[in-house]
Amino acid sequence: MTSHPISHDGPPSGAGIAPITSVVFDLDGVLVNSFAVMREAFTLAYAEVVGDGEPPFEEYNRHLGRYFPDIMRIMGLPLEMEGPFVRESYRLAHLVEMFDGVPELLSELRHRGLRLGVATGKSGPRARSLLNTLGIDGQFDVILGSDEVARPKPAPDIVLKAMEVMGSDPDRTVMVGDAVTDLASARGAGITAVAAMWGETDEKTLLAAEPDVILHKPSELLSLTVP
Repeated sequence: MTSHPISHDGPPSGAGIAPITSVVFDLDGVLVNSFAVMREAFTLAYAEVVGDGEPPFEEYNRHLGRYFPDIMRIMGLPLEMEGPFVRESYRLAHLVEMFDGVPELLSELRHRGLRLGVATGKSGPRARSLLNTLGIDGQFDVILGSDEVARPKPAPDIVLKAMEVMGSDPDRTVMVGDAVTDLASARGAGITAVAAMWGETDEKTLLAAEPDVILHKPSELLSLTVP
């Protein structure tokens, strides 16, 4: 894997970097701002399955990037929460918005000939449904969910599968994520781990994981490609 410079204050310089030809994106917190919807869906699912009490959404938020059932196991919450959580997520999907600059970024990356994929902690059907609702599913060569691989993130399986579908060169592929699990999945797959800092990520925790590249807004990814 090519070593990339880290940028804390702006886009990476691009010096000495082989231009990337494939990008694997996480979904929530990278392409879409779904935190308000997730909070409401989680709150409703908690009330329906667990009952009274304050839903531990902040703790749930720290595990984003993982598959929902895995988060439930980690938190010691009933797996039965998945049903109402998914139901409410579908119901509220029309409220999810893309981050500023994401539509333009995807269009420009496609214009430059890059192959694009999504590897998310969501299930595949839910991810594809959401991206279809947003009208951007056609921008991607592959959209994969955690239920479509043997081991979800932080294992590398979902990234490796996306790369296989796209025919990606590991030395010219990056994974853009907003969670430590994304970075771990990228490194396990032997590709460059890029931290997206424009969502509601825990910046200190993400930086402590030492991403290869740090981006502060979506458009900065273009500096790693050939115009």
